Amino acid sequence: MTEPQEPQVPQVPAHRRDLTRRKLIVAGGAAVAAAGVGGTLATTGASAEEATTGATDATSDACYKLTTETTEGPYYIDADKLRRDITEDQEGIPLLLGLKVIDAETCAPLRNAAVDIWHCNAVGVYSGYESVGSGGGPGGPGGGTPPTGAPTGEPTGEPPSGDPSGPPPGGGHQDPTDDERYLRGTWKTDKHGHVAFRTVFPGWYAGRCVHIHVKVHVDGEWTDAGYEGGHTCHTGQLFFSEESVLASAEVTPYSTNTTTRTTLDDDTIYPGNGTEGGLLHLTYAKKHIAKGVVASLTMGVAPDETHDSTDTMPSPPASASAG
Repeated sequence: MTEPQEPQVPQVPAHRRDLTRRKLIVAGGAAVAAAGVGGTLATTGASAEEATTGATDATSDACYKLTTETTEGPYYIDADKLRRDITEDQEGIPLLLGLKVIDAETCAPLRNAAVDIWHCNAVGVYSGYESVGSGGGPGGPGGGTPPTGAPTGEPTGEPPSGDPSGPPPGGGHQDPTDDERYLRGTWKTDKHGHVAFRTVFPGWYAGRCVHIHVKVHVDGEWTDAGYEGGHTCHTGQLFFSEESVLASAEVTPYSTNTTTRTTLDDDTIYPGNGTEGGLLHLTYAKKHIAKGVVASLTMGVAPDETHDSTDTMPSPPASASAG
């Protein structure tokens, strides 16, 4: 495999861990050159480039603020696929996610950084952990009566220590239970610090609001084996507005998920500080979210620091699963 070409994507926006173990599994040249991510998500009526402009303007006077570090959660897989389209065969609302990564001290874009994202599917299941069920929560995904109104619930807390179906106490890493890798991927930032992924709008599971996990790795090398060395300068999570999540709950297969949902305000991981805390800028047709969503954010990171897991967790109002 040759070094990945800089992603030809629209300009879309957005502390040190040893990655000597890290070898990305490259699913052939077709995966590396995953097509379609750089285009317009036509059905939303907005391009990722347009979303970038809005996000950049919104953060232009706050670019020196670090994006909040949060927990890695139990479902990170260190060896993942080098690709921009991570959808595979998963059903759900199309989502084009554009991130811009900058040095929070200088506001300079970070070029050639490796960005990982991973999240659950429309009914709350993580690839690699399908036997765990809906994010480790009770009830399992899908089936039964669809949610009505504004589904919400108090965080469910950590599962009993003897419960093999839930995540380990404290959100510590859990070993994968299967070989599935949908809704997981890694790609490099371009010279402007931009990276984009095509995926689906995440669902929810017990104890957590809707979110996407993200890591940024720097100072490594892109080789025939993928991205090696360097360190992790940011570990965080990306969040969705309540309005968008409630709209998604009306769409199949999200409407089949009967697991009690935790709202953004009730979530114990979301730091409550808007875009600085990972709250995404979203563009979609208000009454037709099923046609697709463009999400964007500029992320300020400290490239000389190491932040790989739970070192700077916000203080939660109550205990909850850290998935």
